[in-house]
Amino acid sequence: MIELHNVIKKFKNAAGEFTVLKGVNLTLGTGEFVAIVGKSGSGKSTLLNMITGIDHPTSGEVIINGTNIYTLTESQRSLWRGRNLGIVFQFFQLLPMLSLLENVMLPMDYANLYEFDERPKRALRLLAMVGLEEQAYKLPIAVSTGQQQSAAIARALATDPPLIVADEPTGNLDSRSAENIINLFDQLTAEGKTIAMVTHDPSLTERTSRTIVISDGELIDETVAQALPLLSHRQMLAITKKAERIRFQPGAMILQPGQPVDYFYMIAQGHVEVNIQDKKTSKSVLLNPGEFFGDAELIGGGRQVTSVHASGEAPVELLALHHNEFLPMLASSPLTQEALVGIVQKRIESRETGA
Repeated sequence: MIELHNVIKKFKNAAGEFTVLKGVNLTLGTGEFVAIVGKSGSGKSTLLNMITGIDHPTSGEVIINGTNIYTLTESQRSLWRGRNLGIVFQFFQLLPMLSLLENVMLPMDYANLYEFDERPKRALRLLAMVGLEEQAYKLPIAVSTGQQQSAAIARALATDPPLIVADEPTGNLDSRSAENIINLFDQLTAEGKTIAMVTHDPSLTERTSRTIVISDGELIDETVAQALPLLSHRQMLAITKKAERIRFQPGAMILQPGQPVDYFYMIAQGHVEVNIQDKKTSKSVLLNPGEFFGDAELIGGGRQVTSVHASGEAPVELLALHHNEFLPMLASSPLTQEALVGIVQKRIESRETGA
């Protein structure tokens, strides 16, 4: 649905030129519900503007549903946006002198979609879908902020677009209204819509299928973010740049007992089986994408005491951080070490309880 290839965005002002997006590569599939997170100034809004066609990249390609949107003229891109993209703004952007029904009809009028007599009927159906059928003829000021945001979502769906982009859609809502919005997004992705949502709320990322983290205009590797979620974004970005990507074929041995351990491994794709043996027992533990191994050996300075191999029928892809990078990072950042130990402990506890 969405492909960004080496997208760079630079701005110029009186202070000079600065780069907001630094070679972003990103792919989102049809039917995904994706959260885009990052600190203020990290480039989230600029990234969103690249996807919506509101702003131009300095270089790179943005392909949405097979269309390279920056090869279109401004008028062509506006028409494309009206028919293929629904935008949900943080502050709703409803026209105050139009009823909710009329606000929802606007995109159909602009894109010249549906018969004239069909448009109010469709708008009413969409408002009913978000629980606003009885509020359809009221002005935005006459309804609550949660109802205004629900109306904005109904408007975003007016032309039945395959892609919905939401910029902090719950930022001004109470918890109950926010929950209703996220439930609606879940329903829409189940119906095949693709949703890209910028948010500052970490609790919302638990509801999405993927979380894209941006830091200083660069994307953090999703495996790093998943494996080490308690690290700062700056630390995650440093690991992203230093880690090596390694592939193993199904059944291949990754580590053997007695072997020196030189890397901290994070699983990007596939599954890894760890065989644990002592004098009396032998058991296997399956590690999934986002989990890691090699940390205990590197921190303790010992050799590998278990065998680790690629499990399943598909290749395994790992991100490997050399001990020359891993150990100094821990030594210089006690919080990083504490976070890593905490993640390991939680993982052990979940396995012991069968969670």
